[in-house]
Amino acid sequence: MKRRGARLALVLMGALMGVLALPAMAMAAPHTGLFGMTVGKPDAPETARLVQLVVLIGVIALAPSLLVMLTAFTRIVIVLSILRNAMGTQTTPPNSVLIGLALFLTYFVMQPVLHQAWQTGLLPMSQGTMGTMTGLQHAAEPFRQFLAANARPSDIRLFLGLGHLKPPAQVIDTPWRALIPGFVIGEMRRGFEMGFMIYLPFLIIDLVVSSILMSLGMMMLPPTSVSLPFKLLFFVMIDGWHMICGSLVQSFPLMHF
Repeated sequence: MKRRGARLALVLMGALMGVLALPAMAMAAPHTGLFGMTVGKPDAPETARLVQLVVLIGVIALAPSLLVMLTAFTRIVIVLSILRNAMGTQTTPPNSVLIGLALFLTYFVMQPVLHQAWQTGLLPMSQGTMGTMTGLQHAAEPFRQFLAANARPSDIRLFLGLGHLKPPAQVIDTPWRALIPGFVIGEMRRGFEMGFMIYLPFLIIDLVVSSILMSLGMMMLPPTSVSLPFKLLFFVMIDGWHMICGSLVQSFPLMHF
């Protein structure tokens, strides 16, 4: 009991000394924050780094949405998903393979845009030669050009009218508020258009196999299980992955900066 009482007394004395030392520490370093950053002065370099860190964390949190909305990912993943459904292979290729292929194709298409965004905005901002907001604005301009080059004028006019916004003189000057949703619905439309053209040959194979089975009186045999090998053979013979990936990449205009 005496030892426990002595330990408790030591803990209380240490806590009391820490509390009494806080005012002295605050007077000695009034502007020192976490990790030694000087956050009391708005013009301190540590404050700018803290702002950049907060902005970076926000961008990372929004990265999945930005990947889907501001790149070629939407069209590519829609086409690949429709292709798998048309072949009737259920979960083959698996979702991880389709998403991985869509990501690499997206990077292939977006590489000039990403390089330009890094050179004109992110790199100078990281080197301290450009402010945070100015660097982000310069980094966003290549993406604006990509969206404007792929968005349909009718979709942009739709959201300009819904938002009561004045039509710009050039498409590149369209506000983000109308440019992003116009680009997204245009990408979904093109993805479904390409998916429809891909679906037709496999649908014809299903109809032919179903008609043959009906004429032979084999109505208890599922037509999809019979047509699946023929669809796989057809897709392999025409080198389907080469055609699909090449068509997807060529459907986007090449960006030159």
